[in-house]
Amino acid sequence: MFITFEGIDGSGKSTQIILLRQKLLQEGHAVTVFREPGGTQVSERIRSLLLNPDFDINPVAELLLFSAARAQLIAEKVRPLLEKGEMVILDRFYDSTTAYQGYGRSSLPLPDIQRLNKIASHDIAPDLTFYLQISLEEAQKRTASNEKDRMERAGQPFYDKVVNGFEKLAAKEKRFKTINAEQPSELIHGLIWEKVQQRLRA
Repeated sequence: MFITFEGIDGSGKSTQIILLRQKLLQEGHAVTVFREPGGTQVSERIRSLLLNPDFDINPVAELLLFSAARAQLIAEKVRPLLEKGEMVILDRFYDSTTAYQGYGRSSLPLPDIQRLNKIASHDIAPDLTFYLQISLEEAQKRTASNEKDRMERAGQPFYDKVVNGFEKLAAKEKRFKTINAEQPSELIHGLIWEKVQQRLRA
């Protein structure tokens, strides 16, 4: 099974991924977690470039760099694990590209971004996508003390567009499971585990 987590920074993705991984391991499943961009030597190098606030990166170049990192991760790590029947969890996937580089940056028309997503993912799609929904105001409170990377310094108008993008994806894609991320973390974990169990039994 291939599971992805989406949402803006501060939504609690990292916490929920840790909890889900622990639960799956307890239940006897082989599971590996990766972050995007990242997960391979090549992809981590691209990540350091993309998040470096010293660089002014053209929106199309940014889109292509995220896609390049994804293509390497899927080919080198994710696809081989899935082919072995193991579970993979990704902290972000191509839905983030649609939300950030599509709705947020308007780097290319959405149909072009969707085609690029398909190419970069080697035509692999998630079985489940958990969208941790949180208000921009609450997310900003949670991340106020964090050092901001290049993406996080893009400003509120940009993030308003990103949130709108996630909301539209959540309304359109059946694999999306939207969860209120302003609830207690254990309650959120319970809701996520319930959805994963349903998918495992299907």
